[in-house]
Amino acid sequence: MRNNPRSIIAIVPAAGIGSRMGADKPKQYLMLGHQSILAHTLDTLLAHPEITLVVVALHPQDNYFHQLPQSQHPRLTQVAGGGERADSVLAALDYAHTLNPDAWALVHDAARPCVTHDDITQLINAVDIHPQGAILAAPVRDTMKRSDANSHIVHTVDRALLWHALTPQFFPVSVLRQHLSAALAAKVSITDEASAMEWAGVMPGLVCGRIDNIKVTHPDDLQLAALFISQQ
Repeated sequence: MRNNPRSIIAIVPAAGIGSRMGADKPKQYLMLGHQSILAHTLDTLLAHPEITLVVVALHPQDNYFHQLPQSQHPRLTQVAGGGERADSVLAALDYAHTLNPDAWALVHDAARPCVTHDDITQLINAVDIHPQGAILAAPVRDTMKRSDANSHIVHTVDRALLWHALTPQFFPVSVLRQHLSAALAAKVSITDEASAMEWAGVMPGLVCGRIDNIKVTHPDDLQLAALFISQQ
């Protein structure tokens, strides 16, 4: 029998501005087909049968979110995000903790609209094997080089045990909240939820996910994401 948590709260940090896209609006609001990147992401999360609530962390001056039909969904709520991604995740965790400290947090990037239900379910089921939590990830396929400060190759890195960290990342709300808060207070560089857990001595599990679960970061990624979504 699966030992999955009863309450799963999806957290979507969406307070960033996405400056690398060079667009006139935050990248999560750029159109991907008939709706925005964020709308695609929220649709997938809201439609998953094991997710009980979606919490979106928004920039305090966000003028776009209320225009999305998903903003009125009864299982979606919003909180004010922070200056960095980790601050936004922590704000959402604080809210989730007031609702149910025993819930699990499924943290997913707003700009990863191609995630599938199969990958989400696979990650949720992984808590049977990784009770401290796990993340979606993809094994590194390319040859990896380490450089010096002048962009000269120093040596080739063994890729056998290297993975690309993806999202969602899945951890108990109370535990992630505690470790993320402590890491930020210690001024540790936190690039994802797993890095906060690692800093606290936890060894999260790796769950092999689809490589088309890309993060839209540069303009060319929009066409690629549209292609992946059309093929799902």
